[in-house]
Amino acid sequence: MGFRLPGIRKASLRAIQASSKVVDVPRGYIAVYVGDQRKRFMIPVSYLNQPSFQDLLSQAEEEFGYDHPTAGLTIPCGEDVFLDITSRFDSC
Repeated sequence: MGFRLPGIRKASLRAIQASSKVVDVPRGYIAVYVGDQRKRFMIPVSYLNQPSFQDLLSQAEEEFGYDHPTAGLTIPCGEDVFLDITSRFDSC
């Protein structure tokens, strides 16, 4: 069973992988952009299964749909909130 994002085709994934921003993300991680300054964070893919992170993804979908301004996954919250939420995952 895989995790699929609606609206993303294999061809567009290849184009994204060709960009230098995505190439330097380690295997098993995903790059997300957070806050007003769109600071880039690399998070483990396992965070996608966390209910509180799924809430952030829902907020991102409500605000941006699937058209994110940075061509990457943008999380619409402050960096401090994001760090607070994700720090709880590390202690589990």
